Amino acid sequence: MSDDLDAIRALATRFFDAVQDGNVDTLEAIYDPQVEIWHNTDRATVSREDNLRTLRGFIARAPKRRYTDRRLVVFPGGFVQQHLLLAEQPNGKVLELPACIVCAVAGGRITRLDEYFDSAALADWLA
Repeated sequence: MSDDLDAIRALATRFFDAVQDGNVDTLEAIYDPQVEIWHNTDRATVSREDNLRTLRGFIARAPKRRYTDRRLVVFPGGFVQQHLLLAEQPNGKVLELPACIVCAVAGGRITRLDEYFDSAALADWLA
């Protein structure tokens, strides 16, 4: 069991490091082809392709990204991470977004991702 939890921990770390580093190819490989990604802000579930398109746009808009205060908890079949995402636009405008991500994992890939954050901070950053 500890090997399974270690593998999930490594997957979660790889996932967030890939977002931070702007490595969309790694994200695509980590997501199961049928992954469902749900956001609390609009209660919509999107596909892997939709999410990757959104992440590419976010990476382009915020070339500097960093996760701080990472608190990762792994369990059989998934993980939860609470963190603070810091993202800086080329004009210097900084987003500070506390968030929580809950993921289901099977076969070494993320099969479901539920994302929770307050969209007010994002709206101000995009304005």
